[in-house]
Amino acid sequence: MTQWITGKILKIKKWNSHLFSIVLHAPIKPFVAGQFTKLSFKNEKKIQRAYSYVNAPDNKNIEFYIILVKSGKMTHKLYNLIPNDEILITKESFGFFTISEIPECKNLWMFATGTGIGPYLSILQDKKDKIKKFKNIILIHAVRYIDELNYTPLINKLKKKYEGQLHTHNIISREKTDNSLMGRIPNLIKNQELENKVGLELNSNCSHVMLCGNPNMVRDTQKILLEIKNMRKHYRRNPGHITSENYW
Repeated sequence: MTQWITGKILKIKKWNSHLFSIVLHAPIKPFVAGQFTKLSFKNEKKIQRAYSYVNAPDNKNIEFYIILVKSGKMTHKLYNLIPNDEILITKESFGFFTISEIPECKNLWMFATGTGIGPYLSILQDKKDKIKKFKNIILIHAVRYIDELNYTPLINKLKKKYEGQLHTHNIISREKTDNSLMGRIPNLIKNQELENKVGLELNSNCSHVMLCGNPNMVRDTQKILLEIKNMRKHYRRNPGHITSENYW
């Protein structure tokens, strides 16, 4: 049975009209970077949503990156929270979108759309030795507009932390910029543009792919990887090359 506990809001970061982060304190049980929890409100536990941690497990400031859904009952309540407000959070955390589930390989590709960047930030802020089994980590963040790249300062700090092991690139789908690719992840893999830009291989011999975000991206990218990269879905009992998590 799910155990709900009370958390206290510390901060709300409103990045723009539809993206925000909430930071809170709560006596949760230890979690593994990449996992998610559930949030709700008192007397309204029928309305609950799952959110991945952005913070590292040893950071007591619990952080979530959220998109404001126009018709969503939950996100409007979250968006309008203020410091010292209370919220319900599950004491336990869930999910297997974690580094311990990923086989050792040369190139670990982390693909995210929108707020799907969250679990990767948690993983990369965790202790560095936990991902030393990969020679290269390639973080790809796809958004619609450049003003949705809200965690760029943190990502730049992480690049320094990993001293050449972490490679990062952005994809913007609805406006052109000087330093970002334009288009959709599946197409940029299919036409080799992404690999050419990064300068590292994406194939079944040396790579593992993590996919997090828009279910359409996850589905279409998996299809491309299966058809042209000879990759397959990863399971504990049947190891493969693709680990995924849909974000709604």
